[in-house]
Amino acid sequence: MEQITPEELKARLDRNDRPLLLDVRQDWETKLCRLENAIHIPIEEIEVRTDELSPDEDIVVYCHQGVRSAAVAQYLRQLGFTRVKNLAGGLDHWARTIDPSMRRY
Repeated sequence: MEQITPEELKARLDRNDRPLLLDVRQDWETKLCRLENAIHIPIEEIEVRTDELSPDEDIVVYCHQGVRSAAVAQYLRQLGFTRVKNLAGGLDHWARTIDPSMRRY
């Protein structure tokens, strides 16, 4: 499973190298905190909504701690999405290392 650390993602975003950010958390979680410009497709909807994603695009999948997003990233890879990465440690790790002002839960 290919992963990207919060630090690596932040560096990409800072240089305006913007992958598609795919948030696979539940609706209530996205109301608490999220990454700017992320696309929200809850994990239980991913199978019926993959047509909203392009296999040619860089995609970073994230969830709360990286477990659900790792499963989604693996699923997308099985469908032929070769440029998909999981955000290591999820949004919780992002909040702890990159954005301490982000609400944690």
